[in-house]
Amino acid sequence: MNDIQEATSPAASMGGPVTCVSKVELRVSCKALLDRDTLNKSDPCVIIMVQAQGQWTEVRTEVIKSNLHPVFAKVFMVDYYFEEVQKLRFEVYDIHGTHSIGTRDDDFLGGVECTLGQIVAQKKMVKPLLLKYGKYAAKSTITVHAEEISGNNGYLELSFCAKKLDDKDLFSKSDPFLEIYRMNDDGTEQLVHRTEVIKNNLNPVWEPFKVSLISLCSCDEDRKLKCLVWDYDSRGKHDFIGEFYATFRDMQKISSGIKVSWDCVNPKYKQKKRNYKNSGVVILSDLKLHRVYSFLDYIMGGCQIHFTVAIDFTASNGDPRNSCSLHYINPYQPNEYLKALIAVGEICQDYDSDKRFSALGFGARIPPNYEVSHDFAINFNPEDDECEEIQGVVEAYQNCLPKIQLYGPTNVSPIISRIAKLAAGEGTIKDASRYHILLILTDGVVTDMADTREAIVRASYQPLSIIIVGVGNADFTDMQILDGDDGVLRSPKGEPVLRDIVQFVPFRDFKTASPAALAKCVLAEVPKQVVEYYSHRAISPMSPGRGE
Repeated sequence: MNDIQEATSPAASMGGPVTCVSKVELRVSCKALLDRDTLNKSDPCVIIMVQAQGQWTEVRTEVIKSNLHPVFAKVFMVDYYFEEVQKLRFEVYDIHGTHSIGTRDDDFLGGVECTLGQIVAQKKMVKPLLLKYGKYAAKSTITVHAEEISGNNGYLELSFCAKKLDDKDLFSKSDPFLEIYRMNDDGTEQLVHRTEVIKNNLNPVWEPFKVSLISLCSCDEDRKLKCLVWDYDSRGKHDFIGEFYATFRDMQKISSGIKVSWDCVNPKYKQKKRNYKNSGVVILSDLKLHRVYSFLDYIMGGCQIHFTVAIDFTASNGDPRNSCSLHYINPYQPNEYLKALIAVGEICQDYDSDKRFSALGFGARIPPNYEVSHDFAINFNPEDDECEEIQGVVEAYQNCLPKIQLYGPTNVSPIISRIAKLAAGEGTIKDASRYHILLILTDGVVTDMADTREAIVRASYQPLSIIIVGVGNADFTDMQILDGDDGVLRSPKGEPVLRDIVQFVPFRDFKTASPAALAKCVLAEVPKQVVEYYSHRAISPMSPGRGE
């Protein structure tokens, strides 16, 4: 899904469910906008639209009063996919009173279309704004800055207040607001945050705000931050109160109980007035640093991934002794079941220190009584269903084929419920020590679809990801429902999954590709799912070396 959202709440967009695709922050500014107002300058706002599945969705910046060169404070976060063309459209409007977008042509100050790839490639994209029919909007331009948000980035919650600010108003007190700019290596300044305006108050307490560490200082603790305090003017002619310079390192002193404050200085007054001290004091009243963890943070902290394979032994696979059977053991090349098992298993085994894997079967009559089972160990040891390494799973599979009778139906919910229950037992430990991957290999559409949907919804609350590979040439259309890519998977009673934990692919899509391509496809979602599970529960990675 192509997703765009306001990055005004890093808790939701970074500290909550986290995706492992690259995330990009977009910041917007304009220059030399058309002046549509007769008495004042235009009051611009930018609408940003992103195209996904043929539909345009939109978000918008704040409105900046009476300004033809606006720098917007609102930041937008976009999921970036290298392999997709992600179309974006920026439209600038002059807003009147109610903040509603006007429909008159003279409210439209210009627009531009581009792709996210173009912005990312340039990092800073400057484009002329166009009116209708491709006509230039005079010398108007729009600038879009892009910054990648790394997966292990953190975010800050900052609270500022001020004391004894200069009074700039004749009949009332100043209406102060604070702006924080990051000083870039090339000498330019990047607006990081603009607070709200506190009316008629020389001792303002601004609302706490959240900002990513990379936005604030590019993760450089000593990078200079230029901070400006203004007295708000409704016509856009804000009065300058004063400025100060800070660093993130300065701010962190508050954690040691040290009072962190800065003199707010107006350089003109300092030059002219001999006894001038400041135009007020700005105080950092609170700082909270929230760490955001990546998949590798959990793995390197000792999280083990336990791999389980479940193999379909229903009669529709064909008699294993027949070369047309999907279970036929060809001495010269592995069948599709083995190809999928080996491709996925060889990657997963690197994340499990004991290299022992559970191998289960379903849909067969099994010895000694030849009753149908939808949940049996293929090594026929119900006390220990694990095999040594992937090769052990392959041997157990080959050894069990002559001993069982392929039967049916294709019921997968018992195995999903079993692994989810196992994962739930470990989930009570409340640390990031173990995560499960269940690989289901099947040749047909599942028969117990309602129970399977229910089992997946239950499993979505556990440290578990499910990969389903469709083997053979069956019509797997119904299986896409389980994947949840075309809409949220729900239980028969309508309860949605907590997390999207299922990835389904037909093996035939990879027949001519390398096994690595199949593994890459089916495992691509797992890092995101791991991080989502632990971050949803606010579980930090363990200390390195605490794995099994």
